[in-house]
Amino acid sequence: MVSALPGLPDLPHIHWTEGDQTCTAHWRSESGAMPPKRVVIADDRLTADAAYRLASQGTALLWRSDFQNARQLLQALARRIDRKPKKLHAAVPAPIDAFNQYRQAQSQRARTLAMLLVPFNADFSIPLRRAPDVAQACAGAYGANNRPFVASLRELLGLIGAHEWRKNGVEIAVLGARIHPHYGVFAPIRGEYVALVAETPLPQQGIALAFDIGTGTGVLAAVLAQRGVVRIVATDQDPRALACASDNLARLGYADKVDVMTANLFPEGRAGLIVCNPPWIPARPSSPIEYAVYDPDSGMLRGFLNGLAAHLTPHGEGWLILSDLAEHLGLRTRAQLLTMIETAGLKVIARMDVRPQHSKAFDETDPLHTARAAEVTSLWRLVAG
Repeated sequence: MVSALPGLPDLPHIHWTEGDQTCTAHWRSESGAMPPKRVVIADDRLTADAAYRLASQGTALLWRSDFQNARQLLQALARRIDRKPKKLHAAVPAPIDAFNQYRQAQSQRARTLAMLLVPFNADFSIPLRRAPDVAQACAGAYGANNRPFVASLRELLGLIGAHEWRKNGVEIAVLGARIHPHYGVFAPIRGEYVALVAETPLPQQGIALAFDIGTGTGVLAAVLAQRGVVRIVATDQDPRALACASDNLARLGYADKVDVMTANLFPEGRAGLIVCNPPWIPARPSSPIEYAVYDPDSGMLRGFLNGLAAHLTPHGEGWLILSDLAEHLGLRTRAQLLTMIETAGLKVIARMDVRPQHSKAFDETDPLHTARAAEVTSLWRLVAG
Protein backbone atom coordinates (compact mmCIF):
# COMPACT_ATOMS: atom_id res chain seq x y z
CA MET A 1 0.00 0.00 0.00
CA VAL A 2 1.25 3.52 -0.80
CA SER A 3 1.53 5.69 2.28
CA ALA A 4 0.04 9.16 2.16
CA LEU A 5 2.26 12.23 2.01
CA PRO A 6 1.98 14.65 4.95
CA GLY A 7 -0.91 17.02 4.40
CA LEU A 8 -2.72 14.86 1.85
CA PRO A 9 -6.46 14.55 2.47
CA ASP A 10 -7.98 11.28 3.63
CA LEU A 11 -9.84 10.38 0.44
CA PRO A 12 -12.84 8.04 0.23
CA HIS A 13 -12.72 4.92 -1.95
CA ILE A 14 -14.65 3.83 -5.00
CA HIS A 15 -15.27 0.12 -5.71
CA TRP A 16 -16.11 -1.77 -8.89
CA THR A 17 -15.82 -5.20 -10.49
CA GLU A 18 -13.64 -5.63 -13.56
CA GLY A 19 -13.44 -9.08 -15.08
CA ASP A 20 -13.48 -11.42 -12.12
CA GLN A 21 -11.75 -9.00 -9.77
CA THR A 22 -13.07 -6.56 -7.21
CA CYS A 23 -11.17 -3.29 -7.60
CA THR A 24 -10.73 -0.27 -5.33
CA ALA A 25 -9.24 3.19 -5.86
CA HIS A 26 -9.26 6.55 -4.14
CA TRP A 27 -12.05 8.91 -5.15
CA ARG A 28 -11.69 12.66 -5.75
CA SER A 29 -14.51 15.16 -6.03
CA GLU A 30 -14.01 18.89 -5.63
CA SER A 31 -17.78 19.32 -5.25
CA GLY A 32 -17.76 16.97 -2.27
CA ALA A 33 -19.85 14.31 -4.04
CA MET A 34 -19.63 10.84 -2.55
CA PRO A 35 -18.30 8.02 -4.77
CA PRO A 36 -20.99 6.32 -6.85
CA LYS A 37 -22.23 3.05 -5.41
CA ARG A 38 -22.82 1.40 -8.78
CA VAL A 39 -19.94 1.38 -11.28
CA VAL A 40 -19.66 -0.47 -14.59
CA ILE A 41 -16.80 -0.59 -17.07
CA ALA A 42 -17.48 1.32 -20.30
CA ASP A 43 -15.68 1.61 -23.61
CA ASP A 44 -16.26 2.60 -27.24
CA ARG A 45 -18.89 -0.12 -27.70
CA LEU A 46 -21.32 1.66 -25.38
CA THR A 47 -23.88 3.77 -27.24
CA ALA A 48 -24.77 7.27 -26.11
CA ASP A 49 -28.39 6.26 -25.48
CA ALA A 50 -27.34 3.34 -23.29
CA ALA A 51 -24.86 5.53 -21.45
CA TYR A 52 -27.55 8.14 -20.84
CA ARG A 53 -29.95 5.55 -19.40
CA LEU A 54 -27.30 4.22 -17.03
CA ALA A 55 -26.09 7.66 -15.93
CA SER A 56 -29.66 8.87 -15.37
CA GLN A 57 -30.25 5.89 -13.08
CA GLY A 58 -27.14 6.70 -11.02
CA THR A 59 -24.81 4.08 -12.51
CA ALA A 60 -21.30 5.41 -13.06
CA LEU A 61 -19.31 4.53 -16.18
CA LEU A 62 -15.57 3.97 -15.66
CA TRP A 63 -14.03 4.61 -19.06
CA ARG A 64 -11.42 2.19 -20.45
CA SER A 65 -11.07 3.31 -24.09
CA ASP A 66 -9.95 6.34 -26.08
CA PHE A 67 -9.97 9.57 -24.02
CA GLN A 68 -11.22 11.77 -26.87
CA ASN A 69 -14.13 9.39 -27.44
CA ALA A 70 -15.03 9.82 -23.76
CA ARG A 71 -15.18 13.59 -24.31
CA GLN A 72 -17.49 13.05 -27.26
CA LEU A 73 -19.69 10.78 -25.18
CA LEU A 74 -19.91 13.44 -22.45
CA GLN A 75 -21.04 15.98 -25.07
CA ALA A 76 -23.66 13.49 -26.32
CA LEU A 77 -24.95 13.03 -22.77
CA ALA A 78 -25.20 16.81 -22.34
CA ARG A 79 -27.22 17.12 -25.57
CA ARG A 80 -29.67 14.51 -24.34
CA ILE A 81 -30.06 16.24 -20.99
CA ASP A 82 -30.56 19.64 -22.59
CA ARG A 83 -33.35 18.52 -24.88
CA LYS A 84 -36.38 20.38 -23.57
CA PRO A 85 -39.82 18.85 -24.07
CA LYS A 86 -42.23 21.23 -25.75
CA LYS A 87 -44.95 22.45 -23.41
CA LEU A 88 -47.98 23.91 -25.12
CA HIS A 89 -49.49 26.94 -23.35
CA ALA A 90 -47.29 26.40 -20.29
CA ALA A 91 -47.79 29.00 -17.57
CA VAL A 92 -44.86 31.32 -16.95
CA PRO A 93 -43.56 30.47 -13.45
CA ALA A 94 -43.06 33.10 -10.79
CA PRO A 95 -39.44 34.31 -10.63
CA ILE A 96 -38.62 32.41 -7.45
CA ASP A 97 -40.17 29.23 -8.89
CA ALA A 98 -38.17 29.71 -12.10
CA PHE A 99 -35.02 30.07 -10.01
CA ASN A 100 -35.73 26.93 -7.97
CA GLN A 101 -36.54 24.94 -11.12
CA TYR A 102 -33.36 26.21 -12.76
CA ARG A 103 -31.16 25.20 -9.82
CA GLN A 104 -32.85 21.81 -9.57
CA ALA A 105 -32.31 21.18 -13.28
CA GLN A 106 -28.67 22.30 -13.07
CA SER A 107 -28.09 20.04 -10.08
CA GLN A 108 -29.61 17.02 -11.84
CA ARG A 109 -27.61 17.81 -14.97
CA ALA A 110 -24.38 17.95 -12.99
CA ARG A 111 -25.13 14.66 -11.22
CA THR A 112 -25.84 12.86 -14.49
CA LEU A 113 -22.77 14.18 -16.31
CA ALA A 114 -20.59 13.33 -13.30
CA MET A 115 -21.34 9.63 -13.90
CA LEU A 116 -18.68 9.35 -16.63
CA LEU A 117 -15.42 8.57 -14.81
CA VAL A 118 -11.75 8.38 -15.80
CA PRO A 119 -8.81 6.74 -13.98
CA PHE A 120 -5.63 8.57 -12.92
CA ASN A 121 -2.18 7.30 -12.07
CA ALA A 122 -0.33 8.60 -9.02
CA ASP A 123 1.53 11.16 -11.18
CA PHE A 124 -1.80 12.55 -12.56
CA SER A 125 -1.30 10.83 -15.93
CA ILE A 126 -4.38 9.20 -17.44
CA PRO A 127 -3.94 5.58 -18.65
CA LEU A 128 -6.15 6.01 -21.73
CA ARG A 129 -5.33 6.37 -25.42
CA ARG A 130 -4.96 9.99 -26.63
CA ALA A 131 -5.20 11.33 -23.09
CA PRO A 132 -3.76 14.85 -22.67
CA ASP A 133 -1.11 15.83 -20.17
CA VAL A 134 -3.17 17.20 -17.28
CA ALA A 135 -0.55 17.05 -14.53
CA GLN A 136 -0.26 20.82 -14.10
CA ALA A 137 -4.02 21.35 -14.13
CA CYS A 138 -4.53 18.60 -11.53
CA ALA A 139 -1.69 19.77 -9.32
CA GLY A 140 -3.09 23.31 -9.36
CA ALA A 141 -6.42 22.03 -8.02
CA TYR A 142 -5.55 18.94 -5.99
CA GLY A 143 -2.03 19.76 -4.75
CA ALA A 144 0.37 16.94 -3.95
CA ASN A 145 -0.56 13.37 -4.84
CA ASN A 146 1.07 9.93 -4.62
CA ARG A 147 -1.75 7.51 -5.28
CA PRO A 148 -3.96 6.43 -8.18
CA PHE A 149 -7.52 7.69 -8.06
CA VAL A 150 -10.74 8.04 -10.02
CA ALA A 151 -12.62 11.26 -10.77
CA SER A 152 -15.39 12.38 -13.10
CA LEU A 153 -14.45 13.48 -16.60
CA ARG A 154 -16.64 16.55 -16.17
CA GLU A 155 -14.59 17.63 -13.15
CA LEU A 156 -11.36 17.04 -15.04
CA LEU A 157 -12.51 19.25 -17.91
CA GLY A 158 -13.36 21.92 -15.35
CA LEU A 159 -9.82 21.65 -13.96
CA ILE A 160 -8.37 22.01 -17.45
CA GLY A 161 -10.53 25.06 -18.15
CA ALA A 162 -9.56 26.65 -14.83
CA HIS A 163 -5.88 26.02 -15.60
CA GLU A 164 -6.27 27.87 -18.91
CA TRP A 165 -7.95 30.78 -17.08
CA ARG A 166 -5.04 30.84 -14.66
CA LYS A 167 -2.43 30.80 -17.44
CA ASN A 168 -4.10 33.36 -19.68
CA GLY A 169 -5.74 35.57 -17.08
CA VAL A 170 -8.72 37.91 -17.33
CA GLU A 171 -8.17 41.35 -18.83
CA ILE A 172 -9.21 44.09 -16.38
CA ALA A 173 -9.65 47.28 -18.38
CA VAL A 174 -9.35 49.69 -15.46
CA LEU A 175 -6.05 48.10 -14.42
CA GLY A 176 -4.67 47.78 -17.92
CA ALA A 177 -3.50 44.34 -16.84
CA ARG A 178 -4.65 40.77 -16.33
CA ILE A 179 -5.85 39.04 -13.18
CA HIS A 180 -5.05 35.32 -13.02
CA PRO A 181 -7.69 33.35 -11.06
CA HIS A 182 -6.60 30.13 -9.35
CA TYR A 183 -8.76 27.02 -9.36
CA GLY A 184 -11.75 27.46 -7.05
CA VAL A 185 -11.46 31.26 -6.96
CA PHE A 186 -14.18 33.18 -8.78
CA ALA A 187 -12.88 34.96 -11.88
CA PRO A 188 -13.67 38.71 -12.15
CA ILE A 189 -15.40 38.40 -15.51
CA ARG A 190 -18.18 40.80 -14.47
CA GLY A 191 -16.13 43.90 -15.22
CA GLU A 192 -18.87 46.38 -14.39
CA TYR A 193 -18.48 45.96 -10.63
CA VAL A 194 -14.72 46.46 -10.91
CA ALA A 195 -15.34 49.68 -12.87
CA LEU A 196 -17.65 50.93 -10.09
CA VAL A 197 -14.82 50.67 -7.57
CA ALA A 198 -12.47 52.40 -9.99
CA GLU A 199 -14.83 55.31 -10.73
CA THR A 200 -16.64 56.08 -7.46
CA PRO A 201 -15.19 59.20 -5.76
CA LEU A 202 -12.98 58.37 -2.79
CA PRO A 203 -14.16 59.63 0.64
CA GLN A 204 -11.05 61.79 0.85
CA GLN A 205 -7.71 62.07 -0.90
CA GLY A 206 -4.74 60.21 0.48
CA ILE A 207 -6.60 57.44 2.32
CA ALA A 208 -4.07 55.92 4.68
CA LEU A 209 -5.77 52.54 5.09
CA ALA A 210 -8.51 50.56 3.32
CA PHE A 211 -9.91 47.06 3.88
CA ASP A 212 -10.93 44.73 1.04
CA ILE A 213 -13.27 42.19 2.63
CA GLY A 214 -13.45 38.81 0.85
CA THR A 215 -10.71 39.70 -1.59
CA GLY A 216 -10.90 36.61 -3.84
CA THR A 217 -8.47 37.22 -6.70
CA GLY A 218 -7.33 40.51 -5.17
CA VAL A 219 -8.73 42.54 -8.05
CA LEU A 220 -10.44 45.21 -5.92
CA ALA A 221 -7.40 45.58 -3.67
CA ALA A 222 -5.36 46.18 -6.84
CA VAL A 223 -7.82 48.85 -8.02
CA LEU A 224 -7.59 50.63 -4.65
CA ALA A 225 -3.79 50.48 -4.77
CA GLN A 226 -3.83 51.90 -8.29
CA ARG A 227 -6.06 54.74 -7.07
CA GLY A 228 -3.46 55.81 -4.53
CA VAL A 229 -4.66 54.27 -1.28
CA VAL A 230 -1.53 54.15 0.85
CA ARG A 231 -2.10 50.73 2.44
CA ILE A 232 -4.71 48.03 1.96
CA VAL A 233 -5.51 44.98 4.07
CA ALA A 234 -7.18 42.28 1.95
CA THR A 235 -8.93 39.47 3.85
CA ASP A 236 -10.39 36.09 2.97
CA GLN A 237 -10.98 32.74 4.66
CA ASP A 238 -10.29 30.54 1.64
CA PRO A 239 -6.62 29.43 1.38
CA ARG A 240 -6.92 29.28 -2.41
CA ALA A 241 -8.18 32.86 -2.54
CA LEU A 242 -5.40 34.07 -0.25
CA ALA A 243 -2.74 32.43 -2.44
CA CYS A 244 -4.41 33.75 -5.59
CA ALA A 245 -4.65 37.32 -4.30
CA SER A 246 -1.04 37.26 -3.14
CA ASP A 247 0.16 36.04 -6.54
CA ASN A 248 -1.86 38.62 -8.46
CA LEU A 249 -0.86 41.55 -6.28
CA ALA A 250 2.81 40.58 -6.49
CA ARG A 251 2.56 40.27 -10.28
CA LEU A 252 0.99 43.73 -10.49
CA GLY A 253 3.66 45.28 -8.26
CA TYR A 254 1.38 46.00 -5.29
CA ALA A 255 2.73 43.46 -2.78
CA ASP A 256 4.30 46.25 -0.72
CA LYS A 257 1.00 48.15 -0.51
CA VAL A 258 -1.40 45.26 0.21
CA ASP A 259 -1.32 42.90 3.19
CA VAL A 260 -3.21 39.69 2.42
CA MET A 261 -4.41 37.93 5.57
CA THR A 262 -6.79 35.28 6.84
CA ALA A 263 -9.80 36.80 8.59
CA ASN A 264 -13.50 36.21 9.04
CA LEU A 265 -14.57 39.45 7.33
CA PHE A 266 -12.76 42.28 9.17
CA PRO A 267 -9.16 42.56 10.33
CA GLU A 268 -8.41 44.42 13.52
CA GLY A 269 -8.58 48.20 13.56
CA ARG A 270 -10.42 50.88 11.60
CA ALA A 271 -10.05 52.10 8.04
CA GLY A 272 -11.15 55.15 6.07
CA LEU A 273 -12.55 52.94 3.29
CA ILE A 274 -13.90 49.40 3.55
CA VAL A 275 -14.94 47.60 0.36
CA CYS A 276 -16.92 44.36 0.14
CA ASN A 277 -18.34 42.44 -2.81
CA PRO A 278 -20.24 39.61 -1.08
CA PRO A 279 -22.02 36.79 -2.93
CA TRP A 280 -25.11 38.30 -4.49
CA ILE A 281 -27.73 35.55 -4.15
CA PRO A 282 -29.07 34.35 -0.77
CA ALA A 283 -29.20 30.62 -1.47
CA ARG A 284 -27.26 27.50 -0.53
CA PRO A 285 -24.21 26.72 -2.70
CA SER A 286 -23.91 23.18 -4.05
CA SER A 287 -20.14 23.23 -4.70
CA PRO A 288 -17.11 25.14 -3.34
CA ILE A 289 -16.88 27.53 -6.31
CA GLU A 290 -20.53 28.55 -5.78
CA TYR A 291 -19.66 30.18 -2.45
CA ALA A 292 -18.64 33.19 -4.54
CA VAL A 293 -22.20 33.43 -5.90
CA TYR A 294 -24.50 32.08 -3.20
CA ASP A 295 -24.65 33.44 0.36
CA PRO A 296 -26.95 31.31 2.57
CA ASP A 297 -29.42 33.55 4.43
CA SER A 298 -27.29 36.55 3.32
CA GLY A 299 -24.80 35.58 6.04
CA MET A 300 -21.77 37.41 4.63
CA LEU A 301 -23.84 40.43 3.67
CA ARG A 302 -25.29 40.70 7.18
CA GLY A 303 -21.88 40.15 8.76
CA PHE A 304 -20.34 42.94 6.70
CA LEU A 305 -23.14 45.40 7.42
CA ASN A 306 -23.31 44.59 11.14
CA GLY A 307 -19.57 44.98 11.64
CA LEU A 308 -18.95 47.93 9.35
CA ALA A 309 -19.59 50.87 11.70
CA ALA A 310 -17.19 49.49 14.32
CA HIS A 311 -14.35 49.35 11.77
CA LEU A 312 -14.76 52.74 10.06
CA THR A 313 -12.74 55.79 11.02
CA PRO A 314 -14.65 59.07 11.51
CA HIS A 315 -15.84 60.25 8.08
CA GLY A 316 -14.90 56.86 6.61
CA GLU A 317 -17.07 55.01 4.09
CA GLY A 318 -18.09 51.43 3.44
CA TRP A 319 -18.61 50.43 -0.19
CA LEU A 320 -21.02 47.55 -0.67
CA ILE A 321 -21.05 46.14 -4.19
CA LEU A 322 -24.27 44.22 -4.74
CA SER A 323 -26.45 43.15 -7.65
CA ASP A 324 -30.23 43.37 -7.30
CA LEU A 325 -30.67 40.04 -9.13
CA ALA A 326 -31.90 38.47 -5.88
CA GLU A 327 -34.69 41.05 -5.78
CA HIS A 328 -35.82 40.23 -9.31
CA LEU A 329 -35.76 36.52 -8.42
CA GLY A 330 -37.94 37.07 -5.35
CA LEU A 331 -35.19 35.96 -2.95
CA ARG A 332 -34.75 39.29 -1.17
CA THR A 333 -36.62 42.60 -1.32
CA ARG A 334 -35.16 46.09 -1.49
CA ALA A 335 -37.00 46.85 1.77
CA GLN A 336 -35.21 43.95 3.49
CA LEU A 337 -31.83 45.23 2.29
CA LEU A 338 -32.56 48.76 3.51
CA THR A 339 -33.69 47.37 6.86
CA MET A 340 -30.41 45.46 7.19
CA ILE A 341 -28.50 48.67 6.52
CA GLU A 342 -30.55 50.69 9.01
CA THR A 343 -30.44 48.01 11.70
CA ALA A 344 -26.64 47.94 11.41
CA GLY A 345 -26.52 51.65 12.30
CA LEU A 346 -25.57 52.73 8.79
CA LYS A 347 -26.78 55.42 6.43
CA VAL A 348 -26.72 55.47 2.62
CA ILE A 349 -25.13 58.66 1.29
CA ALA A 350 -25.07 57.68 -2.40
CA ARG A 351 -25.49 54.79 -4.79
CA MET A 352 -23.72 54.22 -8.10
CA ASP A 353 -25.55 51.95 -10.56
CA VAL A 354 -24.51 50.09 -13.70
CA ARG A 355 -26.23 47.67 -16.07
CA PRO A 356 -24.51 44.31 -16.59
CA GLN A 357 -23.03 43.63 -20.01
CA HIS A 358 -22.50 39.87 -19.77
CA SER A 359 -24.02 37.61 -22.43
CA LYS A 360 -26.73 36.06 -20.23
CA ALA A 361 -28.35 39.46 -19.75
CA PHE A 362 -29.24 39.37 -23.45
CA ASP A 363 -29.96 35.65 -23.89
CA GLU A 364 -33.72 35.27 -24.20
CA THR A 365 -33.43 31.47 -24.04
CA ASP A 366 -31.96 31.63 -20.54
CA PRO A 367 -34.51 30.38 -17.95
CA LEU A 368 -33.76 33.43 -15.78
CA HIS A 369 -33.71 35.94 -18.64
CA THR A 370 -36.45 38.20 -17.27
CA ALA A 371 -34.57 38.71 -14.01
CA ARG A 372 -31.15 38.99 -15.66
CA ALA A 373 -32.41 41.57 -18.18
CA ALA A 374 -33.67 43.79 -15.34
CA GLU A 375 -30.56 43.39 -13.17
CA VAL A 376 -28.64 46.42 -11.89
CA THR A 377 -25.33 46.23 -10.05
CA SER A 378 -24.84 48.95 -7.42
CA LEU A 379 -22.12 50.36 -5.25
CA TRP A 380 -23.73 51.55 -2.03
CA ARG A 381 -21.77 54.27 -0.20
CA LEU A 382 -22.41 53.74 3.51
CA VAL A 383 -21.41 55.70 6.59
CA ALA A 384 -22.00 55.16 10.29
CA GLY A 385 -25.42 56.64 11.04
